[in-house]
Amino acid sequence: MSLRPERVVFAGTPAFAATLLSALLAAKVPLVGVLSQPDRPAGRGRKLTASPVKSLALEAGLPVATPPSLRKPEHRETLEAWAPDLMIVAAYGLILPPAVLSLPRHGCLNVHASLLPRWRGAAPVERALMAGDEETGVCIMQMDEGLDTGPVRYRLALPIEDTTTGGALETSLATLGANALLTVLSDLSLPAHAPEPQSDTGVTYADKLSAKDRVLDFSEPALAIARKINALSPRLACSIESEDSLRIRCLGAAAAPEVPTEGATPGTMLCCNKEGLYLATGSGALRLHQLQVLKGKAAVLDAPAFLNGYGRHFPEGLRFASAH
Repeated sequence: MSLRPERVVFAGTPAFAATLLSALLAAKVPLVGVLSQPDRPAGRGRKLTASPVKSLALEAGLPVATPPSLRKPEHRETLEAWAPDLMIVAAYGLILPPAVLSLPRHGCLNVHASLLPRWRGAAPVERALMAGDEETGVCIMQMDEGLDTGPVRYRLALPIEDTTTGGALETSLATLGANALLTVLSDLSLPAHAPEPQSDTGVTYADKLSAKDRVLDFSEPALAIARKINALSPRLACSIESEDSLRIRCLGAAAAPEVPTEGATPGTMLCCNKEGLYLATGSGALRLHQLQVLKGKAAVLDAPAFLNGYGRHFPEGLRFASAH
């Protein structure tokens, strides 16, 4: 006998989660309500702005609740009134206490953007890129009280290219996660979708990102710097500043072992051509191939456009440091 949930609540906040909610709506999954984090200040005016998930849910005519927490009984009243038999969680950002985990009769499913048990925690996409992982993926996990420790019902893998950015990878994983989620929801009772305990080996934790993660140290190897730049692009992009105070957001980078760096001080401009802007590092050259000069209209530029517009401002020997 097939088992499909009849009353589903979705809990999520950012664009990654909105992609999943969109897939559930298209598949006509019986959603009875949506949880998202409260509106936050955004933009230059710091105007209170609804999350991508809340905005999409309201457009679809779904009931939405934005409690500041789910720990207190009064914050769970709306969720309890929805009486879900399954709750789907994706990048929600709030801890689910035991009272919530046990509320739906089929429990809570989490769409996690890594191949568990690798990269449990808050920033699995960025940490996978920073570590130079060759693949990642998504897991549909049955939630328990631990930090992403629950058994996995389904997983799909995805290779990582050397120049993949965090934004691009997150978009790909959201689409992959939607496919995986709909596969599981088609029939929870299938043996192929049975919860499988995670391995005790290979456990790593994806710590929450902080301001210090955006700091670039040019004494590090070019490959490590490129991985950090790509991982944080574009949402938390790293910035550098020249000795004449011109600031650049770094949105795409790669190691350039073919470019000689002998005798060059880390952070020094080596050359600038249609392939990018090259800087010396502690080991090898770093090529920046997508940039945003924080001046004027601050357009995002590929290497040829950057060379045409700003090449004359970047002579060989110019020194750069990480901008805070």
